[in-house]
Amino acid sequence: MIARLKDIMRGRNGEWIVSFATPMDVSELFDELADKEVNIEIKKHSRHRSLDANAYCWVLIDKIAAKTGEKKTDVYRQAIKEIGGVSDTICVMDKAVDRLREGWEKNGIGWQTDTMKSKVEGCTNVILYYGSSVYDSKQMAQLIDSLIQEAEGLGIPTLTDEQAGRLINQWNK
Repeated sequence: MIARLKDIMRGRNGEWIVSFATPMDVSELFDELADKEVNIEIKKHSRHRSLDANAYCWVLIDKIAAKTGEKKTDVYRQAIKEIGGVSDTICVMDKAVDRLREGWEKNGIGWQTDTMKSKVEGCTNVILYYGSSVYDSKQMAQLIDSLIQEAEGLGIPTLTDEQAGRLINQWNK
């Protein structure tokens, strides 16, 4: 649920009391769970990209693939590698590289890896690319902008900058 942290205070027993405000009626849930141990995860709320932005991304991928004869998955995966801020590079012991790569790539089509030599003996640098399912609005905008540029270079009609910007800015509306 989405809520706002409102207050924190120390109780008489030394425990911390945290309060939240939410527009949802949680009275039944409170009645059910009051004075019971519960698991709570708190993290900063982030707005997810709109389905329209994701759909337009795949429309562009489809048109580029049709024009070039490439597979859609290859167009998508290459576009991910071309934008910044969507990968991490880690140094891994050589014997663990294959297992790491296999596990990472099971996350989805866009979740890819590359390797490069490490200066550390017995290790390999592994580049871990994140799939677009976890992108924030800025990263998704970069992906769509990259695909628009590629499509325009191939003579494929695209949305105007203003129209594409509106798609990116439609978050949880």
